[in-house]
Amino acid sequence: MRFSVYQISRRGGREKNEDRMGYSYTRDAGLFALADGMGGHPEGEVASQMSLQTLAAQFQQEARPTLKDPKRFLSEGILAGHHQLLRYAVERALLDTPRTTLVACLLQGREAWWAHCRDSRLYLVRGGRLVARTRDHSYSELQETLTGIVPLGDKVNRNVLFTCLGSPGKPVIDIAGPVSLQPGDRVMLCSDGLWGVIDDATITRELAAAPIGESVPELVELALRTAGDKSDNVTVIAVEWEAAEDEDTLAGIETAALGDDMFESTIQAGHGPGQEAADLLDDEEIERSIREINEAIRRTAQKRG
Repeated sequence: MRFSVYQISRRGGREKNEDRMGYSYTRDAGLFALADGMGGHPEGEVASQMSLQTLAAQFQQEARPTLKDPKRFLSEGILAGHHQLLRYAVERALLDTPRTTLVACLLQGREAWWAHCRDSRLYLVRGGRLVARTRDHSYSELQETLTGIVPLGDKVNRNVLFTCLGSPGKPVIDIAGPVSLQPGDRVMLCSDGLWGVIDDATITRELAAAPIGESVPELVELALRTAGDKSDNVTVIAVEWEAAEDEDTLAGIETAALGDDMFESTIQAGHGPGQEAADLLDDEEIERSIREINEAIRRTAQKRG
């Protein structure tokens, strides 16, 4: 494989940056992921980091050097991160669970697959045209998709998001692919700090206008300027497939020299303190964890009442 990658994260007007991103690759497969820890819940930075660590650890175990079933990997890897967050909350007796978004893309055999939960997005741009974009798990996006089929009614807050990793309920995970890749295709994963203030047409135009090492930081700066002092954190990881070499601005990667069992990664491996790769929750433990979390929330609500 040959690709170029550029990643950047800038803190906006928030007290801290709970966004995380990174990538791992073998000779014949690459994983790129981004997570945005949710405010209003404890330890959002733990949630985003743990979800990436869990996914990357499974990638490093299974990609030898390719994944047999990319869709299954994405589904199970993201769900495993969700389960780890439930365990983390129970083991530390937290009254609420750390929560996060997640979007991930897998490149393998000149094809791409991707998956997401909540509202961190993926954009696929080809020759100045938007080929694909993930749909947020919000009622506004749902209404747009189902217009004329399932009316939501005027009383529904269409900006409300209805899923995430780490909540007591099972997360909604949308998976797409395979999509054939062409040289020069650009895949961008981003937090809502970017797309929330820049429309899709502008993102598409700017992403295609220059090498990703130039266009991505320009987009991030535009988002920060547009939002001003109240800007959200802005995090982006972008990949150009079989990009023309540009050593001054891009991290160009050629994977041919890697052995079957070798990988490179910018995501620290692990599942959190004391966690081993195989030490995952089974279905019974998951249900028990959810009951314990809901019971703790109920007791806290009774005390406040």
